[in-house]
Amino acid sequence: MRVVFWGTPEFALPALRALGDEGHDVAAVVTQPDRPAGRGREIAKSPVKVEAEAEGIPVLQPEKARGDEFIAQLRSFDADLSVVVAYGQILKPEVLEVPRLGSVNIHGSLLPGLRGAAPVQWAIINGLETTGVTIMRMDAGLDSGPMLLRVEEPIEPDESACELAGRLAEIGAEALVEALALLEAGQLVEEAQDHAGATYAPKLTRELARLDWTKPAAEVARWIRGLDDVPGAWSPLGTRGPVKLFRPAIETASGEPGTVLDAGDRVEGILIACGSGAVRVREVQPPGKRRMNAAEWVRGRGVSAGDRFGVGA
Repeated sequence: MRVVFWGTPEFALPALRALGDEGHDVAAVVTQPDRPAGRGREIAKSPVKVEAEAEGIPVLQPEKARGDEFIAQLRSFDADLSVVVAYGQILKPEVLEVPRLGSVNIHGSLLPGLRGAAPVQWAIINGLETTGVTIMRMDAGLDSGPMLLRVEEPIEPDESACELAGRLAEIGAEALVEALALLEAGQLVEEAQDHAGATYAPKLTRELARLDWTKPAAEVARWIRGLDDVPGAWSPLGTRGPVKLFRPAIETASGEPGTVLDAGDRVEGILIACGSGAVRVREVQPPGKRRMNAAEWVRGRGVSAGDRFGVGA
């Protein structure tokens, strides 16, 4: 099958590789334009662009994937199907309908649950025990098209969004290959979504990522795990600015919410009081610095017992 692949982050790479491994002809890749990235803000290629260039696949990077000129460019590839995986833009019907068989998407949830931009993160934040991937036919709505294949997957108790996304990316690639095989064999059965049962997973903004220490420790820990590693759960620490926090563990302890109860020079990290219980954070990223072990931060006098998170801008 001749395919145009749409994707940008690492999450999309297993699907792109799986298409090639199964003998599908990837005629072109569409990915987001090169953007400033990292502490140095140097212009960087997306992971999908890097992979495509290494494989000699033509790459398109429109600022907006629309308009007559872009659509004509798409038509020139004479693709049977578009496969979209975490591309980063909402696609118009006139774009989705260019290939002979339309467009399909790998979505990181069990639809109709968690439609939207951040399904993996919200699955953890919401405390779900199970999630999965859905291969769906794309339409004009937000992740509302008919489902082609769904694969259920448990969420491990202490799993971060980064870890879960890595697993779902591989599962999604396998499900995509299976769905395309069924499509080619004429055996694919499409299932309409129950729109009344839809839930949503909106984009995670910096303000949403700010931790609320008055919440119970279990909930705070879910926010930290759900936001790892992008955008990163954060909390201000007085004049020292916003600190990103990672790898939480729940403990039985009490104190004023946001107060550092323990910051010993040891691998366990820093213990912070919540509305009920406490969270021990084992990795941090102070402003302008790399992500590091919390004990390293303590040794550098970045924090000590009695300091208070949640205070400051």
